[in-house]
Amino acid sequence: MISYIQANRFNAHITINGVNVGHLTPEQALAKLSGQTLKNDVYIGKKRVVNGKNLKSEFGSEDLPAVKRIFQKQRTWLPSSTRQTYTLNPRSEGSYRSQTLKKLLENELNRLNKHLKAPKDAYAYLENGKIGVSKSEPGKKYDIKKMMHAYDQQEYNSEIHLDESLLVPIKADSKTVKHEISALKSLMTRTINYKVQDKTYALKADELIKKATASSDQKIRIDSNELKARISEINKNQSTLNKKFSFRTHTGKVISVQGQSYGWALNVSKETERIEKAFEQGKTDIKAYNVYGVGYSTYGIGYHNTTNHGIGNTYAEVSISEQKIWIYKNGKLVVSTHVVTGRHDTNEDTPKGLWYIMYKESPSTLEGSEAGNPNYSVKVNYWAPFTMSGCGFHDAKWRKNWKKTAYLTHGSGGCVNTPPGIMKQVYDNLDQNEPVIIY
Repeated sequence: MISYIQANRFNAHITINGVNVGHLTPEQALAKLSGQTLKNDVYIGKKRVVNGKNLKSEFGSEDLPAVKRIFQKQRTWLPSSTRQTYTLNPRSEGSYRSQTLKKLLENELNRLNKHLKAPKDAYAYLENGKIGVSKSEPGKKYDIKKMMHAYDQQEYNSEIHLDESLLVPIKADSKTVKHEISALKSLMTRTINYKVQDKTYALKADELIKKATASSDQKIRIDSNELKARISEINKNQSTLNKKFSFRTHTGKVISVQGQSYGWALNVSKETERIEKAFEQGKTDIKAYNVYGVGYSTYGIGYHNTTNHGIGNTYAEVSISEQKIWIYKNGKLVVSTHVVTGRHDTNEDTPKGLWYIMYKESPSTLEGSEAGNPNYSVKVNYWAPFTMSGCGFHDAKWRKNWKKTAYLTHGSGGCVNTPPGIMKQVYDNLDQNEPVIIY
């Protein structure tokens, strides 16, 4: 009798998915498993974090072979009181646990983590030229990735019990921090040759970087205050925007002329950011890129002119006292003519300073205002403006008075009136962005 029972029934202390099937036949065990109600509650330790939906077990007749295989595994010749636990998933397992309940758990863990203290990783840092390492601190946030992996490994029990897994901070003696220390040491040996126009500045990390941190993603973050101050100093000393230029006139006299629209400056913030990245990436050479100006073109006009005090050797010279212009190409005079500039007695003088040709247009219609005529519109064959207010070179076929003194009481509205017979030659020898010196 004992041998018969032993041959057809489970030993006394056998469980499948937490269900006691002791003394049952495989068929009876399957029936018990099939009648089980799954609570689908998820616990972390003793705390229930998800109250799942109660579902009937999904075991069916197709699972009997699997139950019989477990039966064969636990079978002994004589009755055994050994406790053994087995797991078995039904062949027709639905998607509730694998998708719905899993998503509920993940959402809940994320919700709980919002209110839990995060661990603090140790990291290497640079402070006043010395490298140090911060202390790590434990936290209370769950390691969601590890918890979800543990969920995937869970048995097909009525309730799901997970061990608490917390995020572990990076320790001070870890390989990660050692790599960070090495990265900071390497940073402090770097030098970048920074070229602005024809000048090169050696920017040394050990002089310009006082604070920096290295993170676990191998990125270095630099406190750029010292570096920014250095780029600001370079900009102050070398830029030309809104500064005075030394200029030798056609007579050989050296004068000082105020930069107006002509000139360039460095965008210090953007250049600092570029150089900071260059230090982080280990680059050794970098050219200035973020150069700006004012007027029609916001790119710094004159940046590529390093001769003739930054004006270059191609320019238009306008003398108000002489009422003449001279246009030079590569240092050679190509055209000169008498002109009439802005009317002096009505304070419409052609503005003095260093400008640039904004653009050229032929033909063109000039519209604006002048003394005694608040609304005018006139057609010209050639137009080359140099101020945003509408002053420029143009032909003036309507003008009768071309005397040297005409500008005093019969001048233009601010433009440089040029005789029609020579205007085409003047126009053809003016280029966009070319300097215009008016004195």
